[in-house]
Amino acid sequence: MRQQSFQKALSLMTETGFRLFFVASLLFAGLTALYNHWLCLAELGLVLILYFYFQTGITRRKKEILRYLDHMTSGVDAASRRTMIASPLPIVIFRPDTDDIIWSNDRFLHLTGDPDHLFETKLSALVPSFQSQWLLDGDAQSPDPVPVGDRQYLVYGNLVSTGGEEEFLATTYWVDVTEYAHIADTFQDTRLVAGILQIDNYEDLLRGLEEGERSAIRTEINHRLALWMEKAGGILQRYERDQYLLLLESGPFRTLYQKKFAILDEIRQVQSPNGVAATLSIGFGSHGASPRELFQFASLALDMALSRGGDQAVVKDGGDFHFFGGRSKEVERRTKVKSRVVASALSELLASTDLVIVMGHAYPDLDVVGAVAGVCAIARKQGVPIRAVRAPSPYPAEDLVHQLMDLPEYRNVFIPAEEAVRLAGPNTIVVVVDTNRPEQTQAPALLTSGARIVVIDHHRRAASYIEKPALSFHDPYASSASELVAELDQYILDSGALKRTEAEAILAGIVLDTKGFTMRTGSRTFETAAFLRKAGADIAQVNKFFQHNLRDTVTKFQIIQGAQPYHGNMAITLTDRPVGRAIAGQAADELLNIAGIEASFVLFPEAGQAYLSARSSSNVNVQVICETLGGGGNAATAGAQFPGKTPEEVLPILKNAIDSYFSEEEG
Repeated sequence: MRQQSFQKALSLMTETGFRLFFVASLLFAGLTALYNHWLCLAELGLVLILYFYFQTGITRRKKEILRYLDHMTSGVDAASRRTMIASPLPIVIFRPDTDDIIWSNDRFLHLTGDPDHLFETKLSALVPSFQSQWLLDGDAQSPDPVPVGDRQYLVYGNLVSTGGEEEFLATTYWVDVTEYAHIADTFQDTRLVAGILQIDNYEDLLRGLEEGERSAIRTEINHRLALWMEKAGGILQRYERDQYLLLLESGPFRTLYQKKFAILDEIRQVQSPNGVAATLSIGFGSHGASPRELFQFASLALDMALSRGGDQAVVKDGGDFHFFGGRSKEVERRTKVKSRVVASALSELLASTDLVIVMGHAYPDLDVVGAVAGVCAIARKQGVPIRAVRAPSPYPAEDLVHQLMDLPEYRNVFIPAEEAVRLAGPNTIVVVVDTNRPEQTQAPALLTSGARIVVIDHHRRAASYIEKPALSFHDPYASSASELVAELDQYILDSGALKRTEAEAILAGIVLDTKGFTMRTGSRTFETAAFLRKAGADIAQVNKFFQHNLRDTVTKFQIIQGAQPYHGNMAITLTDRPVGRAIAGQAADELLNIAGIEASFVLFPEAGQAYLSARSSSNVNVQVICETLGGGGNAATAGAQFPGKTPEEVLPILKNAIDSYFSEEEG
C-alpha cells in the first residue's frame, strides 16, 4: 500500500500538466474530422506517437528517480522517502554533464517561477547564474550564493553514480540566504580602509616662492584632496606638513579602486610658478583585523610606493600588494645625508659580526659584481672575514670575477652557494645587492639561515621583497647598485683602500646600468664616477668588459634584424634559439638607437623557458609592463621569465600587456 501511494505521488509529480496537452490535441483532431478525415487520422497518429514517446520518457525518469531514491534512502522507510519529495527545501535533480533536469519538487518550480515546465528543460535555462563545476570538483557547497530573481540561495549538493562509468545525477538543496547575504554585503561595504597620503615633492613645489604663492599651492592641494575624499564619504586629516591620514569605508573605496585612484592624475594639475607639478604617493590598508593593523598595512603600502619612485598608489589587501600609477618619469631626489647615515649604521653592524656573506641576483651581471667588490672593500677595512656567493658558470660577469679572484685579497672569497649556506649563522651578516626580491637571489636559503640581512638595491620594489632587514639602503633614483655601494665606500674607506680592480669593477657596473652614462644618470652618478677614477679606475680597461666576440656580435644584429614595430614607437623581436641574456639585453639597448623607437622588447629561449628583456628611453615605463607579466626592474630596464613557454607563445601575451598599458594610460 505504501509503495502504491509513493508511486502515485511520483506519477503526479512527473506528469503534471502534460495529460491536458494530449486531451487538447485529441479534441483538436476531432474538430479536424469535420473537415478532412485523412488529416484527422494523420493528427491522431502523430498524437499517439508523441504520447508513446512521452510515456517512455516518463517511465525512464521514474526508474531513474526510484533507483536514485533507493540509493539515497537505503534502509529508510517509505515515510522518509515521501519526506524527501515533500521537503521544505527546494530540491532539483539533474545531470551535471548535460544540465538536463531529471526531477524537482514543487518548491523548486515555485522558486524559479516556471511551474509548468519540468522535463526537457536545462537547469541553466531556469537559473542562468548557476554553475555546477563545484559539484564536479567534489565540493558539497556552492562557493557563492546563487541569485534567483531578487533572492539569494546557498546551494548544497552531491553526486551519485547511476551505474554507468561516467553517468552521474546531482541532487541540490537550495537554502534561502537572502537576509544573510545582505548582512554580509553590508558588513563588507562598511569595513574600514585606512590610508596615508604623502606629497612627494613638497619641498620642490615651494622652493623659492613667496609666502602668498606657497599658501595658494597648499590651499589648492588641500581643496582637491578634500573634494576627492568628500565624494567618497571619507575623512581626510593632515598630520604632517606633507602627509595626510585617510579613513573611509570599503564600498566607496572600491569605487576609487576601480577608477585607479584618478586623484594621482588630477593632483599633477597643481603646478608651482617654476613649473614643478605636484605628485602624490598613497598607501592603503584594507582587510585588517584591527584599526592598528590597517594603519600598519597603510604604512607598508606607502613605503612600497615611495621605494618604487612615488607618484603612485599601493594597496595592501591582507597579504597582497596592488599597484596603481607609477608611470611618470623618475626625477632625482637624493641627498648625501642618507648615504652617510647608512654608512655609519653598516660600520656598526660589521663591528659586531664574525662573518659577512655577500650575494646578488641569480645570473650576476657587472652591476652585481661591482657592488660585491665594493662591499668586500668595506669588510676588509673593518677587518671582518667576507665570502661572496659564486654563480655556476656561465654568467655575464664571469671574466670580471676571475680578475678579482687573481688578487691576493680575494683568495678563497668566492664560494659556492651550498658552502655559504653552511657557513651562515646567527652572528653572520648577509648583504644582498642589486635585488630586493628573495626568490631572485643567488642563495635564497641564506635569507632564512638566521643571519642578519642588509639590502642594497636600486630597483623599484615588487610585491615580493625581503622583509624586515637589519639595514636597508634602497634608492630607486640611483643608477645602479654599484653607485650606492660606491657612495658607502666614500664614507667608510680611507684614501687608497679601494683596489684599482675593485674601482674598475664598480665603474663597470655603473656604465652597464646607465648605458655608458646616457640613461638614469644624476649629478651623484658623475660624482661617484669621479671618485672611482681617482681610485685608479682605467676607462679603457672598463670598456674591455663590454667587448664581445664576432659570433655574439652577429647574433645581436640578427636579433635586431627581426624587430617589428608595435604601437608606432615600440620594437618587438624574438628568436627561437638561445642567445644569452647579455646579448639579448644589448640587442634591446641597440634597438633604442633607432630613430622613433622609445621602447624595445626582446624575447628569447633559455633553459626550457622564455625570457623577456625590455628597455625604454622615454616616458614608457617598461617596469609596469613587465610587472603585469610577473617580472620587474625599473622604468628604463626590466625583464620577465615565462617557465614552460616558448617566445612564440609569449608574444601575444606581451602584446596584450602593452595594449593594456596604453589603454589604461589613455583612460
